[in-house]
Amino acid sequence: MNLRKRGQKGFTLIELLIVIAIIGILASIAVPMYRAQTVKAKLTEVTNSMSNVSSALAAYYQEEGRWPGAMSGAAVVRSSLGVGLPEGINYIVSPVNVGVGGLITFSVQGTGESTVDGQTFTLSPSTTTSGAINWVWGGTIPPVYRPGVRY
Repeated sequence: MNLRKRGQKGFTLIELLIVIAIIGILASIAVPMYRAQTVKAKLTEVTNSMSNVSSALAAYYQEEGRWPGAMSGAAVVRSSLGVGLPEGINYIVSPVNVGVGGLITFSVQGTGESTVDGQTFTLSPSTTTSGAINWVWGGTIPPVYRPGVRY
């Protein structure tokens, strides 16, 4: 009888279970982060459009010394301020509003995230004594999806 041991080939069951557990832990961390970044990427289209409106409002304020009257709807904002809001944005739903005092409000829909869909983004100005305009993001969208303070 030959009792020499042969070299084992392959992995043991415990080694495979450890690898599967590690992959599961990494996936449980990565998937929610991926979803949040996907929603943020979709909302970039919204925030870029709001930034364009805020630039037009700031120019109006600097020229006229006051904020324009209230406006509702993308067509009215486009024609009144000369802002090129893109047509057919999937994530902006009416109404697009510019309120008295320069408050910009966009409603959001279609991002695939239940905590974001149906919520609003706001961009509100505050003026300093020197005439500078500071814009602050707000609204009912969770803070994790809002951009930082803009100057």
